Amino acid sequence: MHEDPTVGELSEGEILRRILERTGRASAGLLGPGDDAAVVAVSSGAVVATTDTLVHGPDFRLAWSSGYDLGWKSAAVNLADVAAMGARPTALLVALAMPNDTRVSFVEALADGLRDACDALAPGCAVVGGDLTASDTLTIAVTALGDLDGRAPVTRSGARAGDVVAIAGELGRAASGLAVLFDRFRDPDGVPVPVDPARLRPGDVGALEAQLRPVPPIGLGPFAALAGATAMMDVSDGLALDARRMADASAVSIDIDPLALGDDPASALEGGEDHALLATFRKEPLPSGFRVIGRAVERGDAPVLVGGRPYGGPGGWDPYRDWDASGG
Repeated sequence: MHEDPTVGELSEGEILRRILERTGRASAGLLGPGDDAAVVAVSSGAVVATTDTLVHGPDFRLAWSSGYDLGWKSAAVNLADVAAMGARPTALLVALAMPNDTRVSFVEALADGLRDACDALAPGCAVVGGDLTASDTLTIAVTALGDLDGRAPVTRSGARAGDVVAIAGELGRAASGLAVLFDRFRDPDGVPVPVDPARLRPGDVGALEAQLRPVPPIGLGPFAALAGATAMMDVSDGLALDARRMADASAVSIDIDPLALGDDPASALEGGEDHALLATFRKEPLPSGFRVIGRAVERGDAPVLVGGRPYGGPGGWDPYRDWDASGG
């Protein structure tokens, strides 16, 4: 057998063994992988659960993302959703659908990325189970679980007129990284090609890292809940679109200060995949790590305002609207 076999050359049990050797142990795991289901301790009696799927094509391109990148990102985007509820991430369930010619070294690197993202962003959280199957299209589906530690969840619907609107994390960097990939690392037919470090410009590396290996402020989710956040959500599809979702859920309008959006307000408003935390608070001072970007106001004709004026931009990422199956 080849020293780096494909998944099609190994049994499911052998692939699982290689993955689980690398993913660590969840501190809340009472029963981990190996049975029909995992058992995870929950101190508060309530479980926060979320799931996200990354599919080759609309969500990532193998020419641009390594197995480690994909493991890190698939963990990070789910951890951010748990944190946005004010919860502490405790465990991940990972389902992989892979072509038979996928190298086992790629799968091992993906497991390493899952482990390292959990260790860095949510210590104590780890993979407790999942599933493997064969597919023509590489697909990574992750379910994340979280513990509220006795607190009520922070939802999107709690903002009230007069609340301070705040953000923790970066805005627009991930979109800048995606623009670098699409603008400079495709062949004449539009097919993605590997990143050539010699073609990178100053600032590109940080933008690419924000896109391929995001670092959401996971620990600030529970911190914001303790500080009295009235509403909170993960900014995954762009600030303008996600602020609209919060405004609609809370029956308010959200007025964003363009001066609080940095040198490129358009990118901050429209760019997706930053996984910052958007939150509202009754008043200042804000908890450390959050900065003011606007106010919630009485509901008007427009759910989102920028500088007091209705925002008419196209709004953020919509996979059904924005994905070009041709690779464009």
